[in-house]
Amino acid sequence: MYAHRTWHYLLIFVLALALRLTLLGAVPLSDAEAAWALQAHQIAAGQRPLLGTQVAYLNLTASLFYLFWSTDFLARFIPALTGAALTWLPYLFRKRLRPTPGLLLSIFLAIDPGLVALSRQAGSPILALTFTLLAWGFWQDKRPRLAGTCAALALLSGPTLWPGLLGLGLAWGLWRFWLSPPPEKETAPALPTDWKPALTYAGFVILLFGSLLLLAPSGLTAWLGSLPEYLGGWQTSSNIPAWRLLLALVTYEPLALGLAVLGILRAWLENRPRSRRLSLWLLSALLLALLYPSRQVSDLGWVLIPLWGLAALELARHLQVPKENRLETLSIAALTSVILGFAWLDLLGLARLPWPSPEATARLGLLAGAILLVIISLFLVGMGWSEQSAKRGGLYGLLIIFGIYTLGAAWGTSGLRTPGAMELWDPAAHPPQARLLAQTVAEISEWSSGDEHTWPVAIVGVRSPALEWLLRRHPLETYAVLDPAATPALVITPSTNTLNLPAVYRGQDFAWQQGVLWEEMNALNWLRWITLRTAPARTENIILWVRDDLFIDRSH
Repeated sequence: MYAHRTWHYLLIFVLALALRLTLLGAVPLSDAEAAWALQAHQIAAGQRPLLGTQVAYLNLTASLFYLFWSTDFLARFIPALTGAALTWLPYLFRKRLRPTPGLLLSIFLAIDPGLVALSRQAGSPILALTFTLLAWGFWQDKRPRLAGTCAALALLSGPTLWPGLLGLGLAWGLWRFWLSPPPEKETAPALPTDWKPALTYAGFVILLFGSLLLLAPSGLTAWLGSLPEYLGGWQTSSNIPAWRLLLALVTYEPLALGLAVLGILRAWLENRPRSRRLSLWLLSALLLALLYPSRQVSDLGWVLIPLWGLAALELARHLQVPKENRLETLSIAALTSVILGFAWLDLLGLARLPWPSPEATARLGLLAGAILLVIISLFLVGMGWSEQSAKRGGLYGLLIIFGIYTLGAAWGTSGLRTPGAMELWDPAAHPPQARLLAQTVAEISEWSSGDEHTWPVAIVGVRSPALEWLLRRHPLETYAVLDPAATPALVITPSTNTLNLPAVYRGQDFAWQQGVLWEEMNALNWLRWITLRTAPARTENIILWVRDDLFIDRSH
């Protein structure tokens, strides 16, 4: 019955893989990513580092590093593969979902900008999100062994698991004790027999995989710190305001928000239990993300699942067009999308103009005229032709435009559209000149010794996991303050520092940290960020100092 649908899900999975794996290592790791990648690199090298709570990511990635080599691509490969696997979630719930909403939800999970961004980050919370939902799906599909395996991997995936479970628990409690009608007769539920194989497999996975076949035994206890780490986040602040999370929803998810709002209204007006439960899950997950003091934009990952679920259920209701109105509806959709497409191009031109100026005023007039033309066209079609065709045609036109926008936003969060673009989903800025710095260090080493990785590098006063990851093939030495009598071959310091050492050094600065000045942005800055992903930024430089005798042109 579902054989032909399986091919559809397979094609969607391939699409998700393409968005997540294409040029996965093109952008250098940020500090947040490199902190996890370094631990995996140390495990693969046979060291015993103090492990973080994301044991699943660390051990899987360390295995790849051991088999191949530690690269940016492999550091992000496990999150990318796991994020793509999320598209199979609707297939596991195929007995509860109708075919069309299930396929729509799978497509949405494949192209969602936030999920694409999380899937292309090393040490991403996407592992906890995916494995938790897959465990739930396998349990519903009567596959307890796979459910136990995924549940164990979710426990090993870090503190992101707990807000997800808490949000689901809150939604269930609201539904069960507030909205769900009381059962006619209370009966004690029997314990399912499927629990035994599920718990057995979960324990087996935690024991063997958590310790990486006993090669990293500290992993057996490291994952236990995920709950205290999450609870500790309620006592510390990340300095990320709640409005930034709401901004991410509005600017990256307009298609999902529009359809979900319609779905929520319909659910509560027409008493649709499934959509009501999804709306409670959406509300619980969103409130937890906004109220959490240590909030990150990535906390919205749990919000995206019910959001797109509501969107898929609502969109499925509007895909059936009567044959007698099909041509008219599609014509109106084409007209609406073309006009709105020109409006978007006008907005792009407006973002590049100075304000105020006559050109900007003219662009604003064209934008208002395009929107007014769409409204008048739909009104005239509804009055003189068919109100149903006008409504559906206008909706399809909006879907086309916002669908293209969603794909473009996903391409942007992948880092492929504009390298170094300012994306809200990035946990930390990527070093803009990291590759240039690594190339310079390698060339200096090769010129003077014949090998790219011979000379040790002294890092003084710079705390940056991304810098240590970048230079991991060199012998590294980190110092708070360098001995005044030392003469290291290569030294990296902040741009504010100068070297007072016995030897002569030449220095070159590199742009390393780049932070967006969100609080200083005006209306024009926001428009440019929404359309072009550019914003005022503060750049911090570091200096590479090279001892003079290492240069080819050194004097004798």
